[in-house]
Amino acid sequence: MRGVIVGRTAIALAAAAGLTLSGGLTAEAHGYSHGPGKSRALTCTGGEIGSGTYASITVTGACSVAKNAVVTVKGDITVRKGAALDAQSSPSTITVGGNVTALRGSTLGLGCQPTVLMGNSAHPCVDADGNPIEDVKVFSTIAVKGSVTALGASVVLINGTSVGRDVTIVGGGDPLIPWSVKNNTVKGNLWASNVNTTFFGAMFNKVGKNVVLLAIKITDTEPEGTKDVYVVQNKIGRNLVCTGLSGVSGGFVPGAVNTVGGKALGQCKELAG
Repeated sequence: MRGVIVGRTAIALAAAAGLTLSGGLTAEAHGYSHGPGKSRALTCTGGEIGSGTYASITVTGACSVAKNAVVTVKGDITVRKGAALDAQSSPSTITVGGNVTALRGSTLGLGCQPTVLMGNSAHPCVDADGNPIEDVKVFSTIAVKGSVTALGASVVLINGTSVGRDVTIVGGGDPLIPWSVKNNTVKGNLWASNVNTTFFGAMFNKVGKNVVLLAIKITDTEPEGTKDVYVVQNKIGRNLVCTGLSGVSGGFVPGAVNTVGGKALGQCKELAG
């Protein structure tokens, strides 16, 4: 069951990536644009990103989004090599006009929602002590008009996020922190390949096109652990393709399947209704 309640790994993420920020740190901004109606580019070297409208955001250190912040990014968010963006611990409203990209060794966390709101394992926000908040009123609203791409990232958590194009994950992984891609609405494709991590779940997503999962290896060494990639109750407009996975599971609910508009192929053939 550890994998299904992966939403509660926010504490582990914060501890591992150094994202529990205190002392009133504020992100450092560079590249202001002057003139009426013009936005600024923000480079966050560490601390909290507060409410505002930004031309773009570049993350180069350990950065989080402030509690209840309202953030509008006209262009892209880029998480640089080895940096971390935590937008999955505190509730916030984030709108990105372009793409979100996480580079090698980075940590990307987007979105938190209580179980009671989602009706599944969800990914709760956490309080100051790292305890999950199950209040139905405490959640984030994140919309990315472009794509979300992670290339060799250490940690990827994408939860309850609306993505206008594709979610693409290539390479990366972490021996301790589970990855989750769940409760998202993705208009394009969901692609994950060549990932080695302790847990990977693609769960409760609505995907307009295809879900493709290739060469994902689960490295969980706990006695009660599993080598399965969890592909659980997704609604997929086209095809579901799984190959080269260390194992596959449709979850723990008897009769629960993925809804596939096209074909289910490879290891996920039996997981479609």
